[in-house]
Amino acid sequence: MILRDVLRAGAGEMRAAGIEDAMRDSRRLMAGALGVEAGRLTLMERDEVAPVAVAVFHDAVRQRCDGVPVSHILGWREFYGRRFEVTGDVLDPRPETEGLIAEALREPFGKVLDLGTGTGCILLTLLAEKPGAKGVGSDLSPGALAVAGRNARALGVGARCDLIESDWFSAVGGLFDLIVSNPPYIAAEEMAGLAPELAHEPRMALTDEADGLSAYRMIAAGAGAHLSPQGRLLVEIGWQQGAIVSQIFSDAGFAEVAVLPDLDGRDRVVSGRWNGAKKS
Repeated sequence: MILRDVLRAGAGEMRAAGIEDAMRDSRRLMAGALGVEAGRLTLMERDEVAPVAVAVFHDAVRQRCDGVPVSHILGWREFYGRRFEVTGDVLDPRPETEGLIAEALREPFGKVLDLGTGTGCILLTLLAEKPGAKGVGSDLSPGALAVAGRNARALGVGARCDLIESDWFSAVGGLFDLIVSNPPYIAAEEMAGLAPELAHEPRMALTDEADGLSAYRMIAAGAGAHLSPQGRLLVEIGWQQGAIVSQIFSDAGFAEVAVLPDLDGRDRVVSGRWNGAKKS
């Protein structure tokens, strides 16, 4: 079978199943089946595809039609130019989170703490970008910590990070120049309206089973005890949470509180600097 025809057939099957960007997904799945970069497929469109690769591709298409995310079918997702393993134990790295990375890298840091590390994409990217830095990643899920550990080793930063099982700060010790987190921020009442693909990600990484703000309250309340003087706290937020999370930071004693937009202009990151003086 000719590659171009197989791609079109796969895209048509996914489109009929209601998958958006079906051709993009078709190309990504075919690249995975062939073991090549997706960009190479344009040069291969008139080539014949081996039957075994066609069978792998069709199986992947069936999974995608059932709502399985492409990243879970392939077993990885790219983030900040690096490949991260993903499984059902972790939240997929998302492009929006790259804004948090960019903001964190605006100032030097020697030690960083990532709360709810998941794949480790935030922590490990920061360590990869700052070769002299060390870090700690905490998570309540042993499965997530196992994934983060494999990613740390694959990226060559395993010797510079500790991965610990912890309920936020419960098992964390020491001071850090930077604390980062992409906590669960979806309110429980909003979960039913989410995209079907999110059913394949851990619920505890998506929602706090409350108003979507409880993690920010806990992080802001505990961060001061773990930040060096003038240390920074950066968290990802839902696009409608900028004002209220900023107030949570201010009430906890953070200065220079700011809301930063993503590339679409929506509120995405709240930052604050620890001045050691909680409001009375």
